[in-house]
Amino acid sequence: PLSTSPVTVTTSGVTETGSTTKFTTSAPPPSGTPPHSTTIVTEIGSPTTTIGSHTTVTRSTAVTTTATSGPSSLESTTSTAVSLPSVSTSPVSFTTSGTTPTESFTTTSGTTSRNFTTITATTTTTTPSEIVSSSSTSSSGPTATSSAPGESWWLCNCIKAVCIEDNIVQVVPVICNPPPKPTCANGLSPVQVIDEDGCCWHWECDCYCTGWGDPHYMTFDGLYYSYQGNCTYVLVEEIYKKVDNFGVYIDNYHCDTQDVVSCPRTLIVRHETQEVRIATVKPNTLQVEVTVNKQAVALPYEKFGLRIYESGINRVVEIPELKMNVTYNGLSFSIRMPYSLFGNNTHGQCGTCNNNTADDCMLPNGNIAENCETMADHWQVVDPSKPQCSPGLIPTKAPSTTAMQPCKESSICELLLGSVFEPCHGFVRPEKYYAACVFDSCVLPNLDLECSSLQVYAATCADQSVCIDWRSHTNGVCSYKCPSDKEYRACGPIKEITCKSSQQNETSTKQVEGCFCPNGTMLYDSGVDVCVKTCGCVGVDNIPREFGEKFTVDCQDCICLEGGNGIVCEPHQCAKQSKTSCDGEGFYEVNEVNSEDSCCPIVTCKCNTSLCTTKAPKCALGFEVHSHIPSDQCCPVYQCVPKRVCVHQNAEFLPNSSVFVDKCQNCFCTNEVNVSTQLNIISCEHIPCNIHCEPGYERQPVKGECCGRCVQTKCVIHTAHNSNLILSPGEFKNDPYNNCTIYSCVNIHNQFISSTSEITCPAFNEESCKPGTITFLPNGCCKTCAPLDSHTPCSVHQRKDFIVYKGCRSVDRVVMTECEGTCGTFSLYSAEANSMEHSCSCCRESRTVVKEVELKCPTGHSISHKYIYVESCSCRDTECSTSQSSELKSTEENDRMSTLNRIKRAISLTSK
Repeated sequence: PLSTSPVTVTTSGVTETGSTTKFTTSAPPPSGTPPHSTTIVTEIGSPTTTIGSHTTVTRSTAVTTTATSGPSSLESTTSTAVSLPSVSTSPVSFTTSGTTPTESFTTTSGTTSRNFTTITATTTTTTPSEIVSSSSTSSSGPTATSSAPGESWWLCNCIKAVCIEDNIVQVVPVICNPPPKPTCANGLSPVQVIDEDGCCWHWECDCYCTGWGDPHYMTFDGLYYSYQGNCTYVLVEEIYKKVDNFGVYIDNYHCDTQDVVSCPRTLIVRHETQEVRIATVKPNTLQVEVTVNKQAVALPYEKFGLRIYESGINRVVEIPELKMNVTYNGLSFSIRMPYSLFGNNTHGQCGTCNNNTADDCMLPNGNIAENCETMADHWQVVDPSKPQCSPGLIPTKAPSTTAMQPCKESSICELLLGSVFEPCHGFVRPEKYYAACVFDSCVLPNLDLECSSLQVYAATCADQSVCIDWRSHTNGVCSYKCPSDKEYRACGPIKEITCKSSQQNETSTKQVEGCFCPNGTMLYDSGVDVCVKTCGCVGVDNIPREFGEKFTVDCQDCICLEGGNGIVCEPHQCAKQSKTSCDGEGFYEVNEVNSEDSCCPIVTCKCNTSLCTTKAPKCALGFEVHSHIPSDQCCPVYQCVPKRVCVHQNAEFLPNSSVFVDKCQNCFCTNEVNVSTQLNIISCEHIPCNIHCEPGYERQPVKGECCGRCVQTKCVIHTAHNSNLILSPGEFKNDPYNNCTIYSCVNIHNQFISSTSEITCPAFNEESCKPGTITFLPNGCCKTCAPLDSHTPCSVHQRKDFIVYKGCRSVDRVVMTECEGTCGTFSLYSAEANSMEHSCSCCRESRTVVKEVELKCPTGHSISHKYIYVESCSCRDTECSTSQSSELKSTEENDRMSTLNRIKRAISLTSK
């Protein structure tokens, strides 16, 4: 063990010539002590001498050697503090000398050299106060401890110290020589990968697999093939499982009507506990949706070591721990994985990543298929949504990868070989993409799938830092439309700069096509797809705000502040409103939008007539319901009002329209209104009738006929003087020219029968009569001698007398009348009738009135009494019979019976 006291090492002068570098270090001896020196010699190739600067060695410090190179010798005053793992416990000086051998090693794609320097140290004791440092830089650290031979440690700037033995420390500065650039089998440029020690780098060929179209595949090692299976397949899995539940899968479907070719539909990435699905929303488009464990997620998404974000037209799944990413846009996919983690450890439809295409068509059992089309079928996986697919099932017929018949390829495919893509031809060969484009244009000419070949080739070129603006040359066939607030760029950044990201972080030269914010604007954040001119705030309304700007959103009063969460909000305060009461029937409260403050609704009363309890009445025919809503009310008031129509037999008729009452009348509805019924009046006119009835006949109505018929109602008698005599039934009439002839009419069973009676006068001798006494009998036909003592003719006679009734008597005499006089009465023989003809007549009242008189009673009270007063008298025929009953019959009955008897006798005589 060495002393723990500091050791001072002094180097002076630096000279570099050729390729050999020598470090000469000397330490000034302390006072009273013999000088000791330490020499560090580094040899690399041909002789080169380097004289180092002053170096001070202290505990726990790193060695830094500064040298200058050039054709002339330069002096350096720089000192470097060196910490050795094992030093003397007392201050000593030492001298080291040695040589550094050169060690070389080779990686898969490059060469790196390391140079070793051996330091031999001889120590002498010095005091701490004698340590000399000129322009030295020191760093302190942990206390140095002893190290066993062979133990090594890093000093700094890729310099390693190795303990040899006996205080001999070998300093190994790492010198990196650029390794030769290899050629990758997939045709892409190799990438620089930092060594594990972090000092040098080497070349590697990334594992890069792509697929597009219907579909075409390019394996990790660049082998091209097409496959039209419509199941779910393994794109890549590990042969030897190092990552838990890791794999990339593809779900294909038949994208033509004949089920000949297929297209990618869903890309599936599994990593540990998460399953990401990027599914095509609409076939053959760039519209996709992302789900994690069957739940839709918003981008960017980051959880459990997995990151998903948008990059141009692509959706990218990135696993930083594995340094890999998977992209998909609905038409094409790509998988990039580092060779250092996945080299020689992949299988699936993307093949084995080992920079050798010979084993790319590897089957799950490790055998190599004769072609990748056959191999692809063996990588089916169980998919419950596709029961027709069975893993391990080998198709009976190998899929065809060429067009069924020759066709003229699309002019779009020729762009791949032309000047548009020529800048990329030196980096990525276009022939395989051209073949895929021709195949798609011939097999599926109507789907524009050839655009996917150009898109994938352009993306591959962009991955090689060659940007091609090709869509503008396709005459709109492969155009890409961006939202109104974005613009299309063929060469945009992989990760767009945002207000939340640093512009200095992105140094990649790779580019991607997509929709980007216009010049002069910037994306606010990767999760907020809003372009802003100034980086202020963007809230849930996606409206850019400047710092200090106040605004109201979602009824929150907000302000945009720099720092923190950016937007600070508090509930919006509403002004107080007067209480509104909606008590009337049909009214209810409703909140209306306030035009002045949409966050503070106004309470108003609204009318809903369905809440009204009063129902409209049912009006009679000819009336209709009228309603009106009085002011300040909601519910209507109903009333039945006339419709100004006519009503007949449950029907309504408008004014001036005809109304059918019956067929014998012409009726129409007038404008006149019946005051009592409030209905219009129906006016009718009888249909004119041209029927004229003969005398003795009358027109009478007949059911079913308008004008009726002429019906006989009287007897028509033709007299001897050629005149017609009309008699009603029961009527008697003398011949106008002969009173001795009597005509009569009778109705028997609706039969009108007329009769003629002749009065036969008894023998009369005028000479037998006294002069002046000849007169006619009452029949007006026969003459007779009037007696001299003839009574007064029948007339009214008055007398005055008291009226006594039930013991009561009139106060004065009352005028009373009576009929008195003679009437002609006779009995004579009728030769025609051959019998006696009797004629009886009496003087009787013909018109009377009832009068009233007051009677005084013995008790002293008065009563009113009615009596009959005769106003006129006349001779009235009576039955010539001794029977008292005949007198009780009415005059009309006596007349009728007398007439019937005469007619019967006349009929009897006529029949004889």
